[in-house]
Amino acid sequence: MGLRQLLRDAGCIVFKAGTSTLIHDAGKINLKAVEEISLVLSDLANSGRKVVLVTSGAIGAGVGKLGLGQRPTDTAEKQAVSTIGQCELMFMYDKMFGQYSRSVGQLLITKADFDHPDRRENLLRAIGKLFEYGAVPIVNENDAVAVDEIVYGDNDSLSAAVAKLISADALVILTETDGMYDSNPATNPGAKRIPFVREITDELRIIAEKTMSGFGTGGMATKLLAAEAAALAGIDAYVISGKNPRDNIYALFEGADIGTHFIRRR
Repeated sequence: MGLRQLLRDAGCIVFKAGTSTLIHDAGKINLKAVEEISLVLSDLANSGRKVVLVTSGAIGAGVGKLGLGQRPTDTAEKQAVSTIGQCELMFMYDKMFGQYSRSVGQLLITKADFDHPDRRENLLRAIGKLFEYGAVPIVNENDAVAVDEIVYGDNDSLSAAVAKLISADALVILTETDGMYDSNPATNPGAKRIPFVREITDELRIIAEKTMSGFGTGGMATKLLAAEAAALAGIDAYVISGKNPRDNIYALFEGADIGTHFIRRR
């Protein structure tokens, strides 16, 4: 089986949409991106696949809703803004997925939910039941109570944790750039995309540390950590551009040479 065939055969996939994909530079929700993600994930669910969406953007959506103009830096402010933005996000997801006759279920979780055996098992059962109901689980950090997670990496690590929890076949991370590059494409026009990564080296970590997004908190460094965690758990990870989610996700499933595929350890 070719490497590009792996995703087409995946039966359980976790998608992660970052703030840069979901929120415009002006601070408002990117309705086109939300609608396209809802369409593609509904279509994949219609094909018999189990799909989970790990979403960022609560704080960004709250900033836009309140007209703040910039992301707050104070923890209490971020927690409060996230509660407003989370309502906005889930309203949009419920509406957009509903257009394609697909229900969604919200799960707001923290690192403690993975660390505590009973809570971890309850979370796994809840996701399993959502699959049975034909619903798409939509996961976000519980920013209102999880102080550490708010600054931890824009849900990249959370997406890998969810993928491991449900024994997913693949993790697809939507971000600002079309994958991992051999240098920072924002400062080097000659930077070349890396199609496949079999081993994450110190050189790649150094390159990733030099990238950062505007409204988000992670940048490429946290995506690299998430991809590595998934690969070590036997899960193929893909980092692709979230600028045109519908076209890019379909292209990825059709075997197109886009993004970076972090090959699972077998």
